[in-house]
Amino acid sequence: MSVNKSSVADILVEALPYIQRLDRKTVVIKFGGNAMVDADLQSSFAQDIVLLKQVGVNPVIVHGGGPQIGKLLEQIGKKSRFIEGMRVTDNETMDVVEMVLGGQVNKQIVSLINQHGGRAVGLTGKDGGMISARKMKTADDDPANDLGQVGEVESIDPSVVAMLDDDNFIPVIAPIGVGRDGASYNINADLVAGELAVVLGAEKLLLLTNTPGVLDPDGKLLTGLGAAETERLIADGIIHGGMLPKVRCALDAVNAGVRTSQIIDGRVKHSVLLELLTDSGVGTLIHGD
Repeated sequence: MSVNKSSVADILVEALPYIQRLDRKTVVIKFGGNAMVDADLQSSFAQDIVLLKQVGVNPVIVHGGGPQIGKLLEQIGKKSRFIEGMRVTDNETMDVVEMVLGGQVNKQIVSLINQHGGRAVGLTGKDGGMISARKMKTADDDPANDLGQVGEVESIDPSVVAMLDDDNFIPVIAPIGVGRDGASYNINADLVAGELAVVLGAEKLLLLTNTPGVLDPDGKLLTGLGAAETERLIADGIIHGGMLPKVRCALDAVNAGVRTSQIIDGRVKHSVLLELLTDSGVGTLIHGD
């Protein structure tokens, strides 16, 4: 028993400098992947967020919900169509997106955090005019490849989030924006998290994924990557496929002033705490040069 107690003390001491460094700092966390659909991972994530808030960190959560959207569309008999990896979003699909992201998923995350003693508040980017969006076009800009109500961030007004942080609440944000025409737009959650981190002057951006992070050709985890080194890995084809847009998002954030971006393995219980408050971490850290 004394050994176990000593180990616990060692863990707490190891966490201390990280807690001090993050005191009153903002950390934007994109919550997605397995962590969103596995009950144990959902619970551990909620506990991580509550603990961070308790020790003086200001976590801001941005969540996705692609699998949940796809499931509901399937249930109502609507076939999903994708172009360049993005779900074509007509008016009916957008209604489902708002129902799932702004309702079902958002409220579930809020409820979990509150069950563990936090004070979470659910929002969409439409609340308070937080996220102004514009229609996204495909790379070839072919009218035949119209994505519908898929958007990208035009601007972010962080005042609602800042107000909630100041009042000791935890914002949980669904990535839905509003266009100048009043239309709703579905926006990639990674992009929203990255843009929000920049606007809030966040200390860190965390992107939860279903992989260990950025791997070298031998499968070894790479971390502590500078911006220039990361660009070289992209140019050499080591970073490719589905990891590439996440790394680009992380790079854009650090190049715009966020101190570090971390791509972490959301399949690991308490991955947020392990990445932020321990020496070893559980993912790839990218920093500016």
